[in-house]
Amino acid sequence: MSDVEVTLSELHVYPVKSCAGVALRESLLIETGLEFDRAWMVVDSEGEFVSQRELPRMALVRTELRASDLVLRAPGMLALHLSLDTVEAATRVRVWDDVVPAFDMGALAAQWFSDFLRQPLRLVRFDPGHQRLSDRAWTGAIEAENAFSDGFPLLVVSTASLEGLNERLAARGAAPVTMQRFRPNLVLTGLDAHGEDHLDELAFDTPEGPVRLKLVKPCARCPIPNIDPVCAAVGCEPGDTLATYRADARVGGAISFGMNAVIVEGIERSLRSGQRGGATIRF
Repeated sequence: MSDVEVTLSELHVYPVKSCAGVALRESLLIETGLEFDRAWMVVDSEGEFVSQRELPRMALVRTELRASDLVLRAPGMLALHLSLDTVEAATRVRVWDDVVPAFDMGALAAQWFSDFLRQPLRLVRFDPGHQRLSDRAWTGAIEAENAFSDGFPLLVVSTASLEGLNERLAARGAAPVTMQRFRPNLVLTGLDAHGEDHLDELAFDTPEGPVRLKLVKPCARCPIPNIDPVCAAVGCEPGDTLATYRADARVGGAISFGMNAVIVEGIERSLRSGQRGGATIRF
């Protein structure tokens, strides 16, 4: 094992699954990852989750976390304010292969999303009393909980990986892309391009005690990075460029970008943008 110093340059949460994220200076680490990350989700009339894969306009829903509420904004819509401590009827919903308990967020939220996304939808909140676990084939002995994330509590990407991609895009005559395309929770500096692929653990010292995160699985990419987060236009980049160099045998040849991580130690401790940490390299 070898050590390298890294800096946590950015922290992001995505309160509503598949809607725009929020950049934070500080975030509390809870059992399911960063607090409020993918705590809410949009579902159809059958309780099945929907995402930008089917509804690219979800990218235009902006989120803001305030002291007591979540504020949602979208073009042509009045702002929707949701209390952080209020839910309505209990329900059950499906996220990928998991059917989980949740709480409906009421008629006003349902109408807001239905109007903007032009089909009958409802907004639900994850039931924190339920344990939805990551695939133990990747996490081993660690029981890693998730809310409505695709499968792991945290996603880690380095700035160098994005810079390397943008260099390749430029060489192909394509426009650069921003980190928003990849929806990471933790953005690191101090690594070479895709250096996160080779990390075993990240460690940060906080006033409350140490935080240790284990990087367990490459993040196989769906078409969402091809959706422009500014205007929701669907294109073929950066997917086409990534396909030229990021086929990853560890995930069956899928295109990967970033690493999924789980919590080893540090629940109820806060991570802060700009803090330095260390990483161990997996050979």
